Amino acid sequence: MPGNAPPLLGVGPALLFCPADRPDRIRKAAGVADAVIVDLEDAVAPAGKEAARAHVVDALRDLGTNRIVVRVNAVSTPWHEDDLRSLADRPDTVVMLPMAASPEEVEALAPHPVIALCETAAGVLAAPAIAGADNCVGLMWGGEDLAADLGSRRRPGRGPGRAPVADHARWTVLLAARARGRRAIDTVYTDLADVEGLEHDAAEAAESGFDAKACVHPRQVPAVRAAFLATPDEVAWARRVLTAAEAEGGAFGFEGAMVDAPVLARARRILSVSG
Repeated sequence: MPGNAPPLLGVGPALLFCPADRPDRIRKAAGVADAVIVDLEDAVAPAGKEAARAHVVDALRDLGTNRIVVRVNAVSTPWHEDDLRSLADRPDTVVMLPMAASPEEVEALAPHPVIALCETAAGVLAAPAIAGADNCVGLMWGGEDLAADLGSRRRPGRGPGRAPVADHARWTVLLAARARGRRAIDTVYTDLADVEGLEHDAAEAAESGFDAKACVHPRQVPAVRAAFLATPDEVAWARRVLTAAEAEGGAFGFEGAMVDAPVLARARRILSVSG
């Protein structure tokens, strides 16, 4: 059964990473994306961690916590505890935990709601257990770090042509999140010049059941948003089938197909993302 974790941000599907040591970019990102993942981890050099934490605190004060996720440093690093101490006065801040490998690591961040980033072999295999942590609100898989952990020669976060093992990780994380009623977030698409590839990758994520996709550049945001919006044809079908259901009981035939509860649930989901 799904847990009782607090809901993730009530925002749209385009989540934009932004370096925590660039306060000017944080504010610009908040004006472009549906939510900003302010990054204290990979985007900030060791010498800049302390100043970056101060910028995060300022951003939370100025922008609030409903559209900001803070990616802290991994549990195994010397910066993790200081990251958490800097957020102690904002327990409602959603924290993204990189290299997540167990539910205990997630629970140790309570009372913060946590998005667990499953980006190692251990993290992917533990995704069902991680999703069961009481304060887990979402799972995301990380393609680039997973490739490094596996020693893969193919980049698993790049959509068409992705290594089969990366697709396995992608679907494992999606299923684990859905089984526990958590939000499912797709990994970044790293080829900024490949707009067609991004559109394909985002559409596949949306059609498969992901709630959102992370972006690494503001110009990726429109393509991600468009992919997650229902098409006019989908919206028209959803309205027709739900209208027909009002006059029917149980399963019924509609436009040459059988309709039952799961089909109606899909129609309602389409209308929920119709823009």
